[in-house]
Amino acid sequence: MSASPEPPLRVLFCIGVNQNFFDLPTGGSKIVWDGFTSMLTQLYGLPGVTVLGTVDDDQHMVGPSDSWPWTCYVLADVVDQPAVAAACNLFRTVQVGEHGLWRYMKIEARVGRPLPEPEATR
Repeated sequence: MSASPEPPLRVLFCIGVNQNFFDLPTGGSKIVWDGFTSMLTQLYGLPGVTVLGTVDDDQHMVGPSDSWPWTCYVLADVVDQPAVAAACNLFRTVQVGEHGLWRYMKIEARVGRPLPEPEATR
């Protein structure tokens, strides 16, 4: 008898913008946005990561977000803890000029499992 595969982890990646971003001169944020979109492209392509959805609250929140409420969120199903770590590590490896993305933004992963769907929705 074969063992059933482990269900994926449900992960909420919480992303905040650091004060360093807001300290950039006017117009200097484009390079950070380019780094951020590069990170998103790589996140979508990571093996074992299935992005389910995103939320960006930058229209209703201005200024740094060091904790909740975060600036944006990515909800994903992720195969295992090493894949969660690889996703977070993108903030170290994606370059923004001479710095890593982590200089301007931070990430925190909340890991759990999906709630059961109510019977009425099936």
